Amino acid sequence: MYASLLLYSAGKEINEENLKKVVEATGTEPDLAQIKAIVSSLKGVNIEEVIKKGLASAPQPQAQQPAQTEAKPKEEKKEEEKKEEEEISAEGLGALFG
Repeated sequence: MYASLLLYSAGKEINEENLKKVVEATGTEPDLAQIKAIVSSLKGVNIEEVIKKGLASAPQPQAQQPAQTEAKPKEEKKEEEKKEEEEISAEGLGALFG
């Protein structure tokens, strides 16, 4: 589908040959069955109209309000960090190997 959008934006015809070239340009092996399916599914489709409709029906971004979080005192954060460091150092390299 991305290849067909690239072709559309470049003003090229969306056909099997062009899709195959685009896919090959990425260094991957094209799946001819998928290419045929895409070409046949796009026959008679006005891509510009589909894009316009998609953009019109897309949810509009809303201004996000700052998240309400509880502020922990700095002492609690320091204690948590110390506990985490102690747990990591207690495990040591032995925990990594086994």
